[in-house]
Amino acid sequence: MSRPNHHQQQINLEIKRHEDNIKFLQSEINRLSESILDLQVSLGKHLPANGTGTTNESSTTLAEKDETEQILRHEKSAASLLCRLNLLKSPHTTQALNLALTKDVLGIVGIVATLGRVDDDNLSRLLSEYLGLETMLAIVCRTYEGVKVLEKYDADGTIISTAGIHGLGSSIGKSIKGRFLVICLEDLSPYVGGFVADDPQRKLSLPKPKLPNGECPPGFLDYAVNTINLDDKNLDCLTSGGHGLRETLFYSLFSRLQIYRTRAEMRLALPCINDGALSLDGGVIKKSGVFILGSRKDIEVKFPATSVESSMSAKYLETEDMIKKLKWERSHVTEDMQREQELLDFAKTNFTRQV
Repeated sequence: MSRPNHHQQQINLEIKRHEDNIKFLQSEINRLSESILDLQVSLGKHLPANGTGTTNESSTTLAEKDETEQILRHEKSAASLLCRLNLLKSPHTTQALNLALTKDVLGIVGIVATLGRVDDDNLSRLLSEYLGLETMLAIVCRTYEGVKVLEKYDADGTIISTAGIHGLGSSIGKSIKGRFLVICLEDLSPYVGGFVADDPQRKLSLPKPKLPNGECPPGFLDYAVNTINLDDKNLDCLTSGGHGLRETLFYSLFSRLQIYRTRAEMRLALPCINDGALSLDGGVIKKSGVFILGSRKDIEVKFPATSVESSMSAKYLETEDMIKKLKWERSHVTEDMQREQELLDFAKTNFTRQV
């Protein structure tokens, strides 16, 4: 076999140079695409359903009050009873709560609907509809010991109406009708993975969904578990294993449920949807292969929504402008890569002719 001549060596070097350039340009395209997606996610989070809004301390308080009133309307529920007991704050109920249902290591953390906030009212309604009323009214306890305190039984397995939460209800002339859901944090399988760096909300570092071609589907906004905002008190709520509400309760409820802008974009993303998806215009996929159709139904109890500040409109426009610039840069890098690919193909053709 003859050694390649000088001209062939030059072509080999040229091929290698074009291949290296293409790899570099492809990495730049990937970097720009990731930056664009991150900004689009930020854009989607900060645009309310009605396009306007202000937020302040009083609006936050009103949201909490409205949420409590919604729960209280379900008079025969365990969640309503707990809200009523907390509102009464009488010496009797306070003592009873401290003895049996306190927010300590064994006791009640709260009701699902009161443990998180969502930036947008439309998204709040979608997430609440997805979970359903029973789950939104579920009582959350840290340990199974806390669950056992809620209800006592006699030798025949009949509920003792004078003990636990039923006894507290009887003491104020209120009773619980039917079953109710209780979630034990310590018995949930927590999220295993990292968190978004320097994020005060300790959002989960979940990889963005990828289509078979390796690209993130258009219209993807975020994972539902990361759209829940926790206040300081709930951020500090940890299990004995050091796991917070996001990686236990909300990860258990939502898993890797994806949020999209529209039904059309959600349908295009079907190949990378395993744990369900929602779209802001009302589309629902429960899990891979299971679709929910028909008209939307507003759940009476939903997560409190925090309206977007008026100052966010300037931030929104600034972000939009940055996305346009990054897209412009990406298009030019893509053109450069196409030229490099053409030059590479030409060089390979020359090399084949020389051999």
